[in-house]
Amino acid sequence: MTLHPGLAAVAGLIGTWRGEGSGEYPTIHSFTYTEEVTFTDIGKPFLHYAQRTWSPTGAPMHTETGYFRVIEGTTVEFVLAQPTGQTELAEGPLTVSENGFKCTLEAQITNSASAKQVDATGRQLELVGDVLTTRFAMAAVSVPMTHHLASELHRVDAAAG
Repeated sequence: MTLHPGLAAVAGLIGTWRGEGSGEYPTIHSFTYTEEVTFTDIGKPFLHYAQRTWSPTGAPMHTETGYFRVIEGTTVEFVLAQPTGQTELAEGPLTVSENGFKCTLEAQITNSASAKQVDATGRQLELVGDVLTTRFAMAAVSVPMTHHLASELHRVDAAAG
């Protein structure tokens, strides 16, 4: 399958990534986790995204899925669904470098009637070679925008396309 030309700047994402992360928030105890992320090329102008995390004991923690879209090579739209009752439409600039890229995204959130209140989120993804770092902040449950998660992921499989 031929990669859509609009995805050339982020082609390095295609595959599976795994690594360690840590989380904190004023309303919870700090924690660590293992994270796995897969970006799959399906022949369209977006990548399919699937994420899941586990506790140090192997218990499942979180999962999310969505679509990573690049608009005119300069902007990212990241459309996500959360099992916790939120959807995110995260958007922001894409900065491409010789070894990868960086995008900093701010999201509009929609909460289901039964979900905890999340007002806004921010995500940062940075790819340098075979290392993908992520940062996630959120404004939720009456707490203003605050750092929540950080992970460093390493490529484990480039054949997810």
